[in-house]
Order: sequence, then structure tokens, then C-alpha cells
Amino acid sequence: MGATDGHHHGAVANAGQRHRGRLWAAFALLTTLMAAEAVTAVRTGSLALLSDAGHMFTDVLGIGMALAALTATRRRGRNPQRTFGLYRLEVLAALANALLLSVVSVYVLVEAARRFGDPPEVSTGPMLVVAILGLLANVVAFALLRPGAKESINLQGAYLEVLGDLLGSLGVIAAALVIAGTGWRWADPLVAVAIGLFILPRTWRLGRAALRILVQAAPGHLRVTAVHDRLVAVPGVNEVHDLHIWTLTSGMEVASAHLAVAPGADISAVLGSARTALREEFRIEHATLQVEPDASIGECGSVEW
Repeated sequence: MGATDGHHHGAVANAGQRHRGRLWAAFALLTTLMAAEAVTAVRTGSLALLSDAGHMFTDVLGIGMALAALTATRRRGRNPQRTFGLYRLEVLAALANALLLSVVSVYVLVEAARRFGDPPEVSTGPMLVVAILGLLANVVAFALLRPGAKESINLQGAYLEVLGDLLGSLGVIAAALVIAGTGWRWADPLVAVAIGLFILPRTWRLGRAALRILVQAAPGHLRVTAVHDRLVAVPGVNEVHDLHIWTLTSGMEVASAHLAVAPGADISAVLGSARTALREEFRIEHATLQVEPDASIGECGSVEW
């Protein structure tokens, strides 16, 4: 026989839903500034500003995908075939953000390398004005997304992009001031390289986190052996097998296990103690536990994955 415990997971997994208004506000603000930066970058010939516009584009696209994922997860109950809903769309959106931002960063690095030989003239006036506006927009977007970034990998992706873009705007401002004051044109590709090198490691970390979830590896902060030993320590449990722990989406850890119990054990007490241990000690809110007689361990059809 088995039991599940998941009455709290909805509140955790729906963390992003609480921040929909903030996402929409950041989306509208950054879309406007992205268009202004792109147009100005082309007119002024600034690679640093183009880099910043590219990063802002990924901000806009990332937030758009985050909103799409949140909208999709709200419809999870409409299709009975989706027994886990559409929570994984959030993770897929985060992975797409990481891939896209990596492509943009690599492009900027390659273009900057070409420009170091003969940096072109840059119109610093419009470049400086738009960079300052971009900085202000990113500060607002950063403040809007920060609360949700602690609860959702999807929002964390958008938050990291805005953080990188905020620092990028500072770099563009510095480059414009250096060029205007000294005529040193290498400041533009140099800042573009700095922006790319800053954001790439953070992007790759986000991508690794998304891939870990997609391959259903155990959460990094949990030791599977520790969970196993704790379940074995539950009174009445003689052995634990077929233990699997994975992450469905941000903040939603899931587990399943077979508990072999001693003859005469109180099954309700065993299930209650096991669920409480998983929830309170490991923050696993959703667990499917199968209880079986100790003598039937070899007959339960366990699969060693």
C-alpha cells in the first residue's frame, strides 16, 4: 500500500505566480529601453551599447518566457494526462535563457576581438544618454525581480540577466565617458568583452542547474544516503529500497520509496513518521511511499535505476 504527501507543494511551486505583476512591469520597461538601445547602438557604432542591447533583449525574452511558463502552469489541471502539470516549462524557459545569453555573449566577444585591431569612431553623446536610461531601467527591473529570484529558477534566470545588464550599463557609461574625455576608442570593445566575460559564468551556472532538474538528479543540497538512513531509522521500518529523489521545479522536491516494515508494524504510524521526517528534515513536501511486508522485498518488482 502507499501514500502521498503533497498538500504544501502547490504554494511553493507557484511562487512565480505571486510575482506576475512585477514580471509584467519589468517586461514593459525593458522592452522600451531595449529598442532604444538597439537603435542608438546602430547609429553610434558602439559595440558596448550593442552588447548591452543584446543582453537586454535576452532580459525581455527571458521574462516573456517566464510569463508564458507561469501562464501554462496555471492550466495544469485541464489535461489529466499531465499528471505532474506543466511545472517543467519553467525549467525549460530557464535553460533557453541560458543558451540564448551564451550565444549573445560569444558573439560580442568575437566581434570585440575583431575591433581591437582598428576600433571605429563612436558617437558618445547618444551612447551616454541611452546607457544612463538603460541603467535606470535595469535598477527598477532588478528591484522588481529580486524577491521572486529566491523562489523560482525561472525568475532567477531573468534576475541574473537583469543583474548582468545593470552592470553592463555601468560599463557602457564608463566607456562613453572615457572616449569622450580621452578619445581612447579601445574602451568600447574592452567594455563589451568585460560584459561578456562577466555574464558567461553566471549563465552557465543557471544552465547547469536547469539540466540537473531535467535529468532528474537528486538536489545538490540533499544527500540521498542521509535520506535513506533517516527512513530506515523510522520505527517499524526494516529496509528501504527504490528510493528516488528529484526536483520537479523550483522549490518542489519529490521523492518515492519502498518501505519494508516489520511484521505487526503500525502502517499508519510508519507512513506518518516517514512523511514528517521527509518534510521537516529534508523539506520534501511531496513523497510517494509504498509500504510492504519485510518478507516480500524480493517480490515487489523493484527496479535499480
